[in-house]
Amino acid sequence: MKTILSIRSIGLWFALVCLPAAFSWAQSPATSLPSETPSTFKPVTSSFDYVKRDVMIPMRDGVRLHTVIVIPQGAKSAPILLTRTPYNAIAQVSHAASSHLGPILNGYDNALDVILEGGYIRVVQDIRGKYGSEGDYVMTRPLHGPLNPTEVDHSTDTYDTIDWLVKNVPESNGKVGILGISYDGFLTLMALVNPHPALKVAVPMNPMVDGWKGDDWFHDGAFRQLNMPYVYEQEATRSNSESWWTDHFDDYDVYMEAGSAGELGRRHGLEQVGFWKKLLEHPSYDSWWQQQAMDKILAAVHPLKVPTMLVDSLWDQEDIYGAPAVYQAIKPKDTNNDMVFLVMGPWHHGQEIGDGSKLGAIKFNSDTGLYFREKILGPFLAQYLKDGAPKADVAPVSAFETGTNTWRRLSSWPAGCESGCTIHPKPLYLQSGLKVGFYAPNGPSEYDEYVSDPAKPVPFRSRPIQPVGYSGEFTWAYWLVDDQREASGRPDVLAFTSDVLKEPVKISGQPVANLVASTSGTDSDWVVKVIDVYPDEVAAQPSMGGYQLMVSADIFRGRYRERLDSPKAIAPNVPLLYKFTLPTANHVFLPGHRIMVQVQSSWFPLYDRNPQTFVPNIFWASAGDYKKATQRVFHSGEHASFIDMPVVEMK
Repeated sequence: MKTILSIRSIGLWFALVCLPAAFSWAQSPATSLPSETPSTFKPVTSSFDYVKRDVMIPMRDGVRLHTVIVIPQGAKSAPILLTRTPYNAIAQVSHAASSHLGPILNGYDNALDVILEGGYIRVVQDIRGKYGSEGDYVMTRPLHGPLNPTEVDHSTDTYDTIDWLVKNVPESNGKVGILGISYDGFLTLMALVNPHPALKVAVPMNPMVDGWKGDDWFHDGAFRQLNMPYVYEQEATRSNSESWWTDHFDDYDVYMEAGSAGELGRRHGLEQVGFWKKLLEHPSYDSWWQQQAMDKILAAVHPLKVPTMLVDSLWDQEDIYGAPAVYQAIKPKDTNNDMVFLVMGPWHHGQEIGDGSKLGAIKFNSDTGLYFREKILGPFLAQYLKDGAPKADVAPVSAFETGTNTWRRLSSWPAGCESGCTIHPKPLYLQSGLKVGFYAPNGPSEYDEYVSDPAKPVPFRSRPIQPVGYSGEFTWAYWLVDDQREASGRPDVLAFTSDVLKEPVKISGQPVANLVASTSGTDSDWVVKVIDVYPDEVAAQPSMGGYQLMVSADIFRGRYRERLDSPKAIAPNVPLLYKFTLPTANHVFLPGHRIMVQVQSSWFPLYDRNPQTFVPNIFWASAGDYKKATQRVFHSGEHASFIDMPVVEMK
């Protein structure tokens, strides 16, 4: 009994004394465990073959731009290669977690082999308003002037950046080159306006030049609505963290269901971003567009100070207009033929820095991208950036000739051949019986017709239509070399075909469409394609039998027939001339092949649908505005339609 009482007493004492103390300890811990993360971590990089510096470079207005500098270990008197980008500088120079320079640079826009073998200091910078940089973002920010009242633009930012680099990177030799693709190519062109004295060479590749005439936003008035997701993601946030959403697998359905591009933008809240509102306000080629066109801007720059190599892709699905346009604008200033260079390769947008042995189903019998980097780009950069480097053996124009798959070294463009030839426009006439040939048709006015139905627009490629994309299963990069047979079999596409060629036909330059056509509506789009039709059977590559390869093609919005800056309704059922220039080609139609010209009135959903009823602004066309129209293409007498082909003929 005593033992039991004793145990009970102990238990009571524990309940009265110990449990409250334990409860109090649980409620009020004395301290937390020490953090295992240091306040500052310093990676041990002594074994790395590069040094990386992350800096904020001040601009003249006090805004600081985030810049990543990657220096080969032990570099002395090394030249700098600069790229300015809206696409995240860190991502471009942090491709892998590696102690070696090659893997971390193996990203977009690096021309890796040229940089590694050249021993260059690599600098990549976020432009103002994007990713790690301070300041406000404006899509392709205009130069200081009527469209930009501030004191800063991409020209001044580049100048200030180069000035800082040559003063603060002791491993450099004080020489800077700038290069970039697409938007980065546009930024490279901007550097040529009042360039810094240390800028010794520029390589704009596939640059954005004129967003209305033929690059990213419009082609001669037709809106490239597949770029709406780009506008959304590029401007919604500083870090491109907001993603465009969709509710269909097939983009054809996405754009059809919305009706107009303006309505699709409204459904996505796109009016919250500034550039979209500007697109809605400027559907015509007004002064807002013209003042930003880089070919016009650079044509006014005197004198040329920086050797420049423009790089053009013959099947550039995004910026096919830009590089040749800048070349034509600034080449007349190059009186000694030693400042302005042009390279044209058989590539999609930016393919020159990758494998260029084929494009889609089209093979070129060699890696044309590697040839460009080894034989052209590498020596060209070295000549101007490396101390004591020899003069590069680079022709003023290096043009790949498709069809024969041959590189040509030319003195200018278009030149057609090394020597002993001439180029002149040779009319390729549309004929009765859906024929085409280099002879004028006879007889009274004739036409072929089709019905263009906005409810069933012609797809720009086989459905389902994929979004714009470069990775994984996406094939956006190849659409310009898609087989055109599906389109040629549609009742709303006219396909005019030549006889089988007995002799080669070479074109070098820009075909010009001279289309005499009428519409029963009051507005219309016209798409003209020049196509190389392969023989019915191709022994070396059976799958190419009968292949229809687009060589040059584009769209023209009919409301701008008289003036690009002022839309006007089309007189119904009246034959009118629509004259517009197609993209640059350097191609040989081989014996046994045929030449085809296709004509249609929609190219969807890459381009927005023309309602075929004149409305003030097609962005806001209503459902009732979209109507069928009978389209007639005339091809004889005074109404002959033809394509002026830049035919090369030997003397």
